Amino acid sequence: MFQTTRRRLALWYTAVTALLLLIIATGVYFYVRNTLVERVDDTLNHVVEVVGRSLIIENTTPPHVNVEASFPNNAVALEDDHIDLEWFSPAGDRLWSTLSDNLAIVPLHPSMFGETVQIQRSSGAPLILRQITQAMGDRQLLGYLRVSEPWFEVTKPTRELVVDLGIGTVGMVAIVGAIGWLLSGLAMTPIRDSYQRLKQFTADASHELRNPVAVIQTNVQVAIADPDPQQQQQNLQVIERLTRRLGRLVDDLLFLARQDSGIVQVRTEWIAIEDLLEEVLEEQGMTAVDREIDLTMAIETKGVGILGDRDQISRLFTNLVDNALQYTPEKGKVHVELSKRNPAQILIKIIDTGAGIPEESIPQLFERFYRVDPARSKSSGGTGLGLAIARSIVENHQGQIQVESKVGTGTTILVMLPEAIGV
Repeated sequence: MFQTTRRRLALWYTAVTALLLLIIATGVYFYVRNTLVERVDDTLNHVVEVVGRSLIIENTTPPHVNVEASFPNNAVALEDDHIDLEWFSPAGDRLWSTLSDNLAIVPLHPSMFGETVQIQRSSGAPLILRQITQAMGDRQLLGYLRVSEPWFEVTKPTRELVVDLGIGTVGMVAIVGAIGWLLSGLAMTPIRDSYQRLKQFTADASHELRNPVAVIQTNVQVAIADPDPQQQQQNLQVIERLTRRLGRLVDDLLFLARQDSGIVQVRTEWIAIEDLLEEVLEEQGMTAVDREIDLTMAIETKGVGILGDRDQISRLFTNLVDNALQYTPEKGKVHVELSKRNPAQILIKIIDTGAGIPEESIPQLFERFYRVDPARSKSSGGTGLGLAIARSIVENHQGQIQVESKVGTGTTILVMLPEAIGV
């Protein structure tokens, strides 16, 4: 699928670029061709002007041009690129010409603008010329002067230009095609990664949802089949527990989906971190007492705060403290420290004396549904999304979150958030 899309992107990119290059090349061709034609016409007009000034006019009645004196040399030039002259009488009869005798006479078309004509030879290929014909004489028509130049003065450079433009366009299209393939691959990389994450996320979410739904269905069937009130009560308790677990899972999935889509706007307010941490520890205090865990907090810097969404920051530290309590054995310790890492950053540490995390598992800790010990996590009611949500919240507040852990010693979560001065 991704290769097909990549090929289509590269093909469209190349096709659009080729079309633009073709339009540009066509424009350049016509511009150069018209420029060459105008230059030839200017040359012919200049020759007409020079020859017109050199005509020898005899004062007869009516006055006429002395052809022999005006055009003394009637030798046929051997070069192919020479300019040819023709002199016609007022009646249109050709009296003098430098053109070869084996060429047909082109009818007169007096005009100051050039025209392209094709003259048939008595033998061989026809000759193509660019001609200008002008009537000579101020008050009385003396005759017609026609000046001709070979058309290959235009066709030869334009033909070379077409070859150069063709080679250049093909080369550019090939280069653009290669670049398009490379750029489409780079463009597809984040899409492919997102698709793979979505695919994995969907598979994990389906797995997490399928198990409790199946257990709920089983307990409902057992409760319906067994009329014993005590058994039904036990089944209902299991269903209620699983329903709460499903509710937390759906809530976590919805939160992450909203974060990924970017539709959640962070409400910005000044938050006193010390007060918020005290509230979180107070809420988690009963859990710590039940598990006989010593939950403490140390405030090294008082009065510090951040700008952010209070609900999200509260959820962040609730998840982290709850996680620490879950993975700390009875009679263990969970300690929270609040300090300033530097003048612009607040550091919060959540330290536990749990079993610790293997070093190779630390990079995957913030991935969704990742569990170091899946059996233990599920038995404690975790969804595997707590740390993923924590990272999302920290990143939303331009902070950083890190994990330091050693097996058999415990784990330390470090949260760095930018400090803001309270209002």
